[in-house]
Amino acid sequence: MEIDKLTEQVIGLAIEVHRHLGPGLLESAYQECLYYELKKANLKVERELKLPIEYKEIKLDHGYRIDLLIEDRLVIEIKTVETFTDVHKAQILTYMRLGNYKTGLLINFNTKLLSKGIKRFVL
Repeated sequence: MEIDKLTEQVIGLAIEVHRHLGPGLLESAYQECLYYELKKANLKVERELKLPIEYKEIKLDHGYRIDLLIEDRLVIEIKTVETFTDVHKAQILTYMRLGNYKTGLLINFNTKLLSKGIKRFVL
């Protein structure tokens, strides 16, 4: 599937989750429900994927965890914050660089309209 179509499908499923749950819950609730919707849509999805980092001669196996990885190429980072900060944006870009993924979505479920809480990143 083309990455733009995949991204569009994932955004649609995230909107579906937000319509049912609304804002105000923990990140883990949205992650679990979005994971359910992605699996139901027959997409390959990995949750809490460990992303090791290498520093000089050492490898840190528990460096980072990607919230969701879709079809081995789309990184999803879920937030429930008032507004995105530069740290949130840097976080997803770091995950993308370390894992050599080209596309990512930063999704903030703590918004009245989910479309206002989605940022797409492309390396």
